[in-house]
Amino acid sequence: MNYLAVTKQLLAGIACLVFITSCSSTRKSSGKVDGPPPSLSKPAPAKKPEETKTIAKAPFNVPAFAKEVKKPSYNIAIFAPLYLDSVFATSTEIPGRTMPRYVMPGLEFYEGAQIALDSLQQLGYKLKVNVYDSKGKQSVASLIHSKTLDNTDLIIGSVNNPELKDLSDFAKTKEINFVSATFPNDGGISDNPFLYLSNSTLKTHCEALQNYVQEAFATKNIVLFRRNTPFETKLAADFKASYDKLQSSKKSRIREVVWNDNTTTDEISASLLTDRTNVIIVTALDEAGAKNLLRKLSSISSTYPMQIFGMPTWDVFKFKEPEFKGLQVYYSTPYFNDKSDSYSRYLNDVFRKTYKARPSDMAFKGFENTFYFVRLLYNNGVYFNSKVENAPKVISNYDFQPVYIKENETTPSYFENKNIFIIQKGDSTDIKMNK
Repeated sequence: MNYLAVTKQLLAGIACLVFITSCSSTRKSSGKVDGPPPSLSKPAPAKKPEETKTIAKAPFNVPAFAKEVKKPSYNIAIFAPLYLDSVFATSTEIPGRTMPRYVMPGLEFYEGAQIALDSLQQLGYKLKVNVYDSKGKQSVASLIHSKTLDNTDLIIGSVNNPELKDLSDFAKTKEINFVSATFPNDGGISDNPFLYLSNSTLKTHCEALQNYVQEAFATKNIVLFRRNTPFETKLAADFKASYDKLQSSKKSRIREVVWNDNTTTDEISASLLTDRTNVIIVTALDEAGAKNLLRKLSSISSTYPMQIFGMPTWDVFKFKEPEFKGLQVYYSTPYFNDKSDSYSRYLNDVFRKTYKARPSDMAFKGFENTFYFVRLLYNNGVYFNSKVENAPKVISNYDFQPVYIKENETTPSYFENKNIFIIQKGDSTDIKMNK
């Protein structure tokens, strides 16, 4: 059975359910699914009846975090954009021979999460898991209003706005930890210590890039190229703020150049030097804009030594055109997986057996976020927040840090993954440059 056939059955099965538990998957497996890697397969200790304790000092000044609430089983809510009402608008059969492309990211996130839940169940975890379509007819707001989510102990979502804000407000009110697994934005949220952002914000990327280039090059000429738009102006301000914050005797000032499609190579050259590395930071997130500037830079790269650092969206850009040959291009990402660790090999094996296909990045993210946070929940109770810093890794080296948006704030605005990799684009494979 091929991936399309299995996926059609999976979607049809999900569409017929109000909720899905980790004990009763609707996936059609092509063979026996082996358990977790041997090093992970020791059964978890039996859980005692629900108990609540209070420790003396509240971590991060959040009173709920001082509670130790452990239960014999936990209620998990998984949100993913499955678009079931659109796919099955007229029947329970998916029309055509191909899956709608817009369905795939959410579906693959769910598939990865489901494999993690199956694996944790084999370790003895007692879970009740409800899976919700964040793009279904029943909105997140209506689920909240109907009190459907009230007994939830942990929310994990591949969502963006408005669902992110709705779930965040609910999580704050009910004091439930909520993991935003894939959206690289805080959605304007500034007052929810129960929110975890796994996919780092652009501000964090700017800080990581700025710190990296300041430390990586002994002598350098740092030039930031931005267009005259409010968005790129804000990114430039984030770089400037990071520069001001950095305590280093090696740091060099960042020169700023505003460019557009009509900017000439002579105008660009005026900011570059011939006797040292020109560290060029480009704030363009779009491929057309990035390539437009890189073409101009490429034409003068033999005169001006340069290393070019782009935004996290550059991870999917292909610089295969002849004019880009020889350019050294880098980007930042919170997610880099060479798939050599035991968890990645395990997911790859199970996914291939189940779906006759390779897992996508979204499947890995669904698996990792679910395994990581559900394990924290089960081992430490509902308020595992003080244990996150020392939690064992699954695939990524998460570094969740409290973010304080308002000055003199003592309670976190939210927690964000601050671990950023700097990656060099390669002809056949990308190369991790740090950590």
